[in-house]
Amino acid sequence: MKTIKILFILALLPCNYKIMAQTNSMSMASEGKTQKATCVLSPTQGNNVSGSVTFTKVKEGVKVVADIQGLSKGKHGFHIHDKGDCSAPDASSAGGHFNPESMNHGAPPDMMRHVGDLGNITADASGKAHYEYVDLMLALDGKNSIIGKSIIVHEMEDDLVTQPTGNSGKRVACGVIQENK
Repeated sequence: MKTIKILFILALLPCNYKIMAQTNSMSMASEGKTQKATCVLSPTQGNNVSGSVTFTKVKEGVKVVADIQGLSKGKHGFHIHDKGDCSAPDASSAGGHFNPESMNHGAPPDMMRHVGDLGNITADASGKAHYEYVDLMLALDGKNSIIGKSIIVHEMEDDLVTQPTGNSGKRVACGVIQENK
């Protein structure tokens, strides 16, 4: 009986090694995917808005954390734009909202919206705003990847309805989203 158990265990060893090798190669493959990205916001011409935004892959989606200063008190549109180009003085070179699915503009929790619609950030009386949100549509790789796109902060509140931009006014800050390695 002891011999049969030993033979059975020995017979399973090649299978266990194969399973372990597959598991290790899958975990190494997931390590190669982007887990985090950052964006440094700089003011557009005539503005003083600056800040930083981080994007971190989490189980539920992508967590967005932003800290921005130099804003007027109140709400300001906050979007990911299609092009990673902030070279124009008014940041018009960043293009429109990132919208690979050709949807209408909407609010962050809406399933029918631009991928880049992050809603509003709210600045306090000192001009500082903090934003935290876990988004289901954003991605750090693949078709909806935001790597190489830009973040735009607008002068006014995004009404979350008006097409195609939420009527949020001029662009007061811009930055390009870059992968953290």
